[in-house]
Amino acid sequence: MNKPVEQWLNTYYFTRAGFSIAWVLAALSAAPYSATASILLVAYPVWDALANLVDAERSGGLAANRTQALNAVVSLAVAAAIAAALDDMHRVLAVFGAWAILSGLLQLATGLRRWKTFGAQWTMILSGAQSALAGAVFIFQAGAAADPSVATIAGYAGFGAFYFLLSGLTLALRSMRKKVA
Repeated sequence: MNKPVEQWLNTYYFTRAGFSIAWVLAALSAAPYSATASILLVAYPVWDALANLVDAERSGGLAANRTQALNAVVSLAVAAAIAAALDDMHRVLAVFGAWAILSGLLQLATGLRRWKTFGAQWTMILSGAQSALAGAVFIFQAGAAADPSVATIAGYAGFGAFYFLLSGLTLALRSMRKKVA
């Protein structure tokens, strides 16, 4: 097992959890259709892209982490698509839903690949699967009459925070057990 990469993953998971918590709080305090809400909607996939790129580089490089490299490219494209669709929250939610499906499946694949080396990836696998399911729900909601807002996506980001926090705690506990043994 690569100890520096495992330590990096722990830092990465806690950082992702912290960002997601801050994003949820900002989204819930923003006026539903304000400039702040728009910035938050575009910033979320941009952050995801940057986080995936940094993690891939710190975890062996982009060539060794193709699912994350692809996730970063997709996330940047989604940020641009969201920016272009901001005048219609139904379209924003549909784009966000498609992204949640694809990025969830890529996260699931990354978790499965990492399981062999680091273990403790069940939360990332579960999170990826739940993201894909949430994306399908978002696409369904995008066709509904109710007007979605940034708050519609806050629950999704909240679950992401929970899973990243749980992943960090799982790796930290696993590391502590190894030190004691």
